[in-house]
Amino acid sequence: MKPAPFTYHAPEDAVEAVGLLAALGEEAKVIAGGQSLVPMLALRLAVFDHLVDLRRLTELRGVERRGTGLWIGAATTQAEVQRSAEVVRNVPLLARATPLIGHFQIRNRGTVGGSIAHADAAAEYPAVALALDAELETVSPRGWRTLPAAGFFTGMWSTALAPDELLTGITFPVRRPRSGFAVEEFARRSGDFAIAGAAVSVELDAGGRIHRCAIGLFGLGPTPLRASSAEKALAGRGADELPPGEVGRIALSEPESVPSDLHASADYRRHVGAVMVARAWQRAVKEANDA
Repeated sequence: MKPAPFTYHAPEDAVEAVGLLAALGEEAKVIAGGQSLVPMLALRLAVFDHLVDLRRLTELRGVERRGTGLWIGAATTQAEVQRSAEVVRNVPLLARATPLIGHFQIRNRGTVGGSIAHADAAAEYPAVALALDAELETVSPRGWRTLPAAGFFTGMWSTALAPDELLTGITFPVRRPRSGFAVEEFARRSGDFAIAGAAVSVELDAGGRIHRCAIGLFGLGPTPLRASSAEKALAGRGADELPPGEVGRIALSEPESVPSDLHASADYRRHVGAVMVARAWQRAVKEANDA
């Protein structure tokens, strides 16, 4: 199939882009790298009268250290993230998640903001943003605002962005001493969306106890999730006090509605998800202990 006819717009800056979104209303859709949107248009799973292309918005590209955070422009490609020494040094969880996204051709076009705004529950970047408590910078005709990742994902492929609002950048906190990170996922083939996955961040105090931990889950619900029950159970404990398998069990006891489809049943996803959490937790704790 081919996409339905649409009018193409190529704004020069973010202000012009949100002006177009406001003027065109629900019949307009932003396109960044197009790695998710173009297949949906081609299959006519989505139909829009107008596409607003962000490729000319150079202000939305780049990686910059800003205070205690690392800002990444929403239009920065996943390949640029993968090559960035700043990302590897300051936000290792993001760096380790990036090679798991599709194939290198996908990462050459796909963008950080596109992945997060698309809000696919099986994608890596939304779970990483949740696990790191990232802050999302947006602009609309009403001005600029910052949204916490924790409140950004509202449902399947839906977010807290208003129809005339544009995601412009994401700020990730930089790594702290005695911290460790790991991403684990299971997919049927390399490059496929994950059947289940986990992104784990842990920080130890001077006594080797857990100062902060976050467990992001993907492929295990209608949105990316935080395993809050497991995080609370781990807070203040010794890093090796709970076996990794128990951490995985607690984490996967929380999601109320694990999806079941032709790729995997809900029970299978829950089992695999617990194993992914256990593996990621073990690796993250080891890194924190060795730091």
